[in-house]
Formats: sequence, C-alpha cells, structure tokens
Amino acid sequence: MKTLSPLGMATLGSGVIAITYGLARFVFGLFLPAMRDELTISATMAGVIGALPFLSFVFAILAAPWVTRRLGVHRAGVAAAGLAGLGLMTIALAPSSLLLAAGVLICGISTGLSSPVMAEAVHRVVPSWVLRGRVNATINAGTSLGIALAMPAVLIWAEAWRNAYIGFAVLAALATLAALCYLPRDDQGTSASRPRPATLPVSRAQWLGIARLSGLAIGMGGVSAAYWVFAPDAVINAGGLAPSQTAWMWLAVGLGGLAGAGAGDLISRFGPAVSHAAGLMVMSAGLALLVIDPGNFALAMSSAALFGVGYMTLTGFHLVRSTQIMTEAPSFAPVMPLLATSVGQVAGSPLAGWLVEAEGHVTTFMLFAALGLAVAGLGAWLGLAVNNLRGVHT
Repeated sequence: MKTLSPLGMATLGSGVIAITYGLARFVFGLFLPAMRDELTISATMAGVIGALPFLSFVFAILAAPWVTRRLGVHRAGVAAAGLAGLGLMTIALAPSSLLLAAGVLICGISTGLSSPVMAEAVHRVVPSWVLRGRVNATINAGTSLGIALAMPAVLIWAEAWRNAYIGFAVLAALATLAALCYLPRDDQGTSASRPRPATLPVSRAQWLGIARLSGLAIGMGGVSAAYWVFAPDAVINAGGLAPSQTAWMWLAVGLGGLAGAGAGDLISRFGPAVSHAAGLMVMSAGLALLVIDPGNFALAMSSAALFGVGYMTLTGFHLVRSTQIMTEAPSFAPVMPLLATSVGQVAGSPLAGWLVEAEGHVTTFMLFAALGLAVAGLGAWLGLAVNNLRGVHT
C-alpha cells in the first residue's frame, strides 16, 4: 500500500472526522425540532437523548487506545466509520424514541473511537513534530466540514429528517471504504505488542498537565451542550424562524469552525493560556448573541459563526496540546481531555433541557454563556494549568 503523505493523511482524517463527529454526533440538534414533532418527544427527553452520544463517547474513547492496539490503526479506523454508518441508518429508520436513542448511542461510539485512531495514524504517517500539530488540528476541523454538509440536507429535507439521515449513512459508507483502502496497515502482532499506555514513559508532570487540561475541558463541554442540542430549537420556537433557516446557521457553524485548523499555530504564536481563554470567550459570545433576539436571522448567523470558531478552536486546542504533552502516547494523549469534554456535555445537555422547560431558551443560553466566561476566567487564573507545561515536550 502506498504511504500517505501528510496532506493525504489530513484529507482522509478530516473526512472520517466529518462523518463521525460532524454528521453522527453534532447534527442531531439541527433535526431535533422535526424529530420531536414526529415522535412526540418532550424537551426534557430530548435533552436526555441528546446526552446519549456524549455518554457512549465516554465509554468508547476509554476503550479506544486498547481497541487501536489490538486491532491496529487500519481495522480500528474502519470500525469507527462503519459504526457511524450503522448509527445513522438506525436513526433514519427509528419508529420510536427508543430506537432513536439507540441510533445516537451507536453514533457516539463511532465518535469516541475515531479521534484516538486518527491521532495514532498521524503519529505513524507524519514524521515532523511541528507538522503533526497542524495535521491533527486540520483533521479535528473536519467536524466543521461535516456540520456544513448538513446545510443542503436541511434545505432539501427540512421536515423529512429520515431522508437526510439516509444520505448521511451513505456518506459514512464511503468514508468506511476510504478508511479501508488508505489507512496505514500494521500486522496484528506488531500492534498487539505495542506498549500499553500504563507502561509508556509518561512523567508525573505530564499526567498532571493532562489532568489540568481535562478539568478545563469539562467546563467547556458543559457550556457547548446547550448550543449543540437546543440552538435550532431556540430560534424556531422562541424566535419563530423557519426550520430551513437553521440550515444556514449550521453552515455558519461549520465554516466558522474551520478556523479550528489553526489551533496548533495559535498555540505556537500566543501560548496555551491566551488561546484557551480566547476560544471560550468567543464561544460564550455566540451563545449570548443567539438569544438577544432569537427571531433575528442575521444575529443567529453571527452567533453560529462565533460558536463554530470558539468550539472548534477549543477542541483543536485540547487535541494538539494533549499530543504535545504526551508525545509518546499519541492514541492515549487525547483520551482524557476529549473524555472530559464529553463528561461536561453529558451533564450539560439534560441540564439545558430542564432549564429550557423551566425558564425558557433566553435564560438558559445566558446562563450557559456566563458559565463559559467563568471557565475562561478560571483558566486564566490557573495559568499554570497550561503555561507551566511549556517544558513538557514542547
């Protein structure tokens, strides 16, 4: 098999991530209003279902280093993309909220497997340490590509969400085929004999760095949950916008999120502390702007773009920074901060659903925006949480 170039790895990886993250995980909120109408789902139940992909992500990403070691990068990558297709098709055919929940649960598993697998693949394919940061950030930004792909789907099938999910499942099948053909192969014996994360030469300072990074990621995940699950619901039910208009919002999220491809360069130029605080402030501004006037389409678009920039910059920050801290464990390094992000989202999604029912969309989004600013302030106050890691494999 021909060895992938760094550009080829970035292209393939961002395509897989576009499916497993963008379509299989984060597009759910865009179609939620139509799903709620057809399947008679309350806001609280929608929040619980919205938390399920985050929950299954938690278990999948914990297992991902072991799966990658046992199956190898090639088989694990194919499995991640294939599970995304299975979950998407289950959602498309779901006759009840129970099977809908099962579908989003499977999608979360595919998401949890994909990031560690792609990080390991980058470590195998890209020789330059600096270039690895750029390739990893570019792959991470593939989430935005997947989200942007939802825009034409909503314009065509604004209410026919089942047709949209069938189309997403087809794209997942193509991603599975691409992973099967191009991901680097390794014989099973070699991958099985690779050192376990616990035996890798990871210092106490590195563990502490990952722990601090993960603590901040919990807050970021909780703040983002309200937007992913309830932003379309807010502009439709509180603002009176048409469902088709939310497609343009998700396009803005996707296009704005492409800025996350520069997370590695942002860290190099301005330092981790400034990069982290800036991402949270921009994301919080996106939440607040959405509910200043939910019926104002221009504000909704601006809100979506800001949220995309902030969220994808932060996830890119967590991915790049973790692999910089634990350079010898590329498939394990992102596990804790990505897991922490999902823990925050698991907690934030049902909380947002409860607040929407109890206080409405405006209060909910303002409270979550305030939480984002608090996390940004905490990160700045604990500047050591990121700055004192400059000497750890940087």
